Amino acid sequence: MWIFDSYSKGSVELWGRKQGLTKVSAAYPPSFYMHLDDPASHLDLIDGLESRYKVEECSFRTIYGLIQGYRIFASRNIAENIEKQTRYEAQLYNVDVRQDQRYMAEHDIFPCGERDESRFMPDFEVPLTSLEIQVAGDPSMPNEISCVQILDGRKRRLEGPERTVVSDLLHIVKSRDPDLILCPHADTWIPLIVRKARRYGLEPTISRTGWFKNMASKSYWSYGQAKYKDGALIPEGRVLIDTAKSFIFSESGLKGVLMASRLSGLPPNLTSRFTPGTLISSYEVFEALRRGMAVPFRKRDAEAVRNISELKACDKGGMIFQPDPGLYEKVHQIDFTSLYPSIIVKYNLSPETIEHPEVKGFLSSVISSLLSLRIETKRLKKANPNYVGIDSILKWMLVTCFGYTGYRNAKFGQIQVHERITGISRELLMQIKELAEVMDFEVLHGIVDCLWVIGEPIAAFKEAVERDTGILTEVDSYDWIVFLPMADGSGAYNRYFGRLNTGKMKVRGVMARKGDTPEYLRRMQLELFDILARARSQNELREAYDIAREVREKYMQGLEDADVRELAIHRRLSRVDYSRRCAEASAVKAYQERGFSLAPGMEIGYVVRNASKWEVDAERDASKFDAAYYLKLLNKAWDEVSFALNNA
Repeated sequence: MWIFDSYSKGSVELWGRKQGLTKVSAAYPPSFYMHLDDPASHLDLIDGLESRYKVEECSFRTIYGLIQGYRIFASRNIAENIEKQTRYEAQLYNVDVRQDQRYMAEHDIFPCGERDESRFMPDFEVPLTSLEIQVAGDPSMPNEISCVQILDGRKRRLEGPERTVVSDLLHIVKSRDPDLILCPHADTWIPLIVRKARRYGLEPTISRTGWFKNMASKSYWSYGQAKYKDGALIPEGRVLIDTAKSFIFSESGLKGVLMASRLSGLPPNLTSRFTPGTLISSYEVFEALRRGMAVPFRKRDAEAVRNISELKACDKGGMIFQPDPGLYEKVHQIDFTSLYPSIIVKYNLSPETIEHPEVKGFLSSVISSLLSLRIETKRLKKANPNYVGIDSILKWMLVTCFGYTGYRNAKFGQIQVHERITGISRELLMQIKELAEVMDFEVLHGIVDCLWVIGEPIAAFKEAVERDTGILTEVDSYDWIVFLPMADGSGAYNRYFGRLNTGKMKVRGVMARKGDTPEYLRRMQLELFDILARARSQNELREAYDIAREVREKYMQGLEDADVRELAIHRRLSRVDYSRRCAEASAVKAYQERGFSLAPGMEIGYVVRNASKWEVDAERDASKFDAAYYLKLLNKAWDEVSFALNNA
């Protein structure tokens, strides 16, 4: 059965396709494992558990090996009570694992694929019927449902009184009965449609059973930034993807969402809404369960006890060689392919191998399969764009696998593993820098997993790097490249742009790449980069100066008549209360005055009306703007590009 939805409601419910729509309900009572260092001191606890629940004395595997304990057939709240009663001496496992994920792992099945195929196949069939829905209106101010467009091979437009539109929409969903619904801003519109349906006494057919799982909205911190996850209504027996808000869908498309589901053992409803970090963690959990390993409830091995000299000696991060700002010709950039995952695999890094490097590590083993698949899809996508989405989701999952080794709550992370990875990466970058110099290449810049060099033949250097390090690489060759300066005049680590020998521009760290840059400024800079892309050499860059100046003047003179919506600045809120006056504080106030409930991590858009007083208007209300303020931003955008022209 090709499973596309799963959840637990007392029993495990699986929806799939097998010569038609199929639903399977499997009895699967919750259970967890418990280990006690001194069972004799907790006999009353064990007796009490045995009098109320099914308890089996057993041995079970962890990544560190076999341990003795008990399997207790009870729910999570019982496990939490055990922790309290034993003063957290009890070591518990499989407490917070999803029941449907655990059931599939133990029965050797997985979502979005057939039992007899490999989860790691980049080619797989998608037998789902689908429907696209587009709701007219502003999703930030959802109110009346008066116009809906439906795409199911042909376009249909539903318009009229709200009750009629909602009724017709739900009727079409029921009659077409799709397995998959794609809808921009679904997590805003679908809850509203369901509320309207219930108010009008209509059957909410978005869910095949009429029931929904409610995912609450929340703010959280990730890599030092406030993030916000919208709430959602998850239907039963149907996949609903918010095509506008799902990061996974926007980065990798439907095939990427389904591949993430195959790998993680989670249904597409969840993989489309989770972050790459949650997906890699879920993948590791699913792999552990498939291999018969118990998953710890609370981390006890995040960091071993170390003395002060060990802490001082431990590695702190990746290596960077600072560039000299300027323009350089005939430059090559050599990148390690998935460096950190490759290090994990090559050097057998896992929490249990830090003290015992002779054993085969769990983490290195499970990352190896993912890395091999990424190398394959990276090769395949060069000839076939159908693999781009799958390659993208693999890239994001592998990127985050390193960060999760140092995350204190990661099920299979440990800070020493994290430090060992960065230590090896520094050694590797130093190694290939010295190799480049031995081969008479000039090293311009290096950052963690890549090196910029001048010299020939680059193919010989690439071959030597792969031979000496055992890690695959890729090369980008530039006709010219510019490393921009920082405020103090030294070279910036991650702000550069250049013309590849393919004729395309590669741009990093400038205003056109930043999410908060107003669209008007972004358009100017991108137009300037299009002009620079025609210049194949330093001499041709000099000749492009006058044309570039004309573009700049066009945007400067056109600023007064610019569409105010193209001047909106979009920022992700780190807080909603401010002690000092600033643009974000004024924007938050403007939104709150309009009745919006804001939370850290949400993105807002505003237009600066008066920069001297930090008076701003919410994006939707803006009609005026501070021309002098935006003129400064235009000059800043010009300065980034003109650095190449002035140094040509």
